[in-house]
Amino acid sequence: MKKILICDALDPEAFEKIKSTPDFEVTLKTGMDEQELVKTIPEFNAAVVRSSTKIRKRAIEAASNMELIVRAGIGLDNIDVEAAKEKGIEVANTPTATTISVAEHTFGLMLGAIRNHGRANLSMKAHKWEKKLFKGTELYGKTLGITGSGRIGLAVAERAIAFGMKVIVYDVIQVKSELDIRQVSLEELLSHADIISIHLPLSEKTRHMISDNEFTKMKDGVVLVNASRGGIVDEKALLNALDSGKVQAAAVDVFEKEPTDNFALIDNPKVITTPHLGAASKEGQKRAGMEVAKILKEKLSSM
Repeated sequence: MKKILICDALDPEAFEKIKSTPDFEVTLKTGMDEQELVKTIPEFNAAVVRSSTKIRKRAIEAASNMELIVRAGIGLDNIDVEAAKEKGIEVANTPTATTISVAEHTFGLMLGAIRNHGRANLSMKAHKWEKKLFKGTELYGKTLGITGSGRIGLAVAERAIAFGMKVIVYDVIQVKSELDIRQVSLEELLSHADIISIHLPLSEKTRHMISDNEFTKMKDGVVLVNASRGGIVDEKALLNALDSGKVQAAAVDVFEKEPTDNFALIDNPKVITTPHLGAASKEGQKRAGMEVAKILKEKLSSM
């Protein structure tokens, strides 16, 4: 019997599939802080997380029976992969499950930012009719700069091309795609893009990759969208760029600290924000949950 700890809520159908799998004893325990996780984790053979639960070194060291950690999502930055590797614990994720969800949310944020949807909505709810105040711009003909050419970055590029945008991409690896995109240096992307969309994992190399120096290289009036990971964009530098007018609008789904307490950023009238909703669609979460169920069954049966 394999004991499985579900640390974050999964799609109900996927949860039932995991729970009904023969030889699985499943425990759902959400909202644990690190101290509680350290106390809970030792008896389990596998753990499943989304983005809320962080499995750091302390928890991994305490996980005396752990064989597998699965992230129902794309990145692995909430898991200490190196510590797990050192202890012989396999780490897996669901990299394709929420690609469409994040790409569509990115476009929603982009449109919201350039067409002033957030402020116009609040104005209407205040029973005002300020049509002239919220005139926006079109995506058509604009240059979209995408940092990161993984599945989500390319899915965003595909949708941008459908909108009649020109797409340039920066990545440290050679971009392989049949889409009409051009790979450029980061400096060229920063200086040529009308809109910049971030699609990179968070690492020591990408932390504060977009900071004061990078903002100075951008076009005046650039729009910034981040639906990847908090911490890639320096939030203090972004506020400075918004205040100076270098950035005319920003759409932010992810934050350096979550839940965020950066109310200066949230309350800025040039910013549209959402609480890390990129992957939070019914379809995306169902795909992620079902893929987790498949990974657990396949990997634990061979361990």
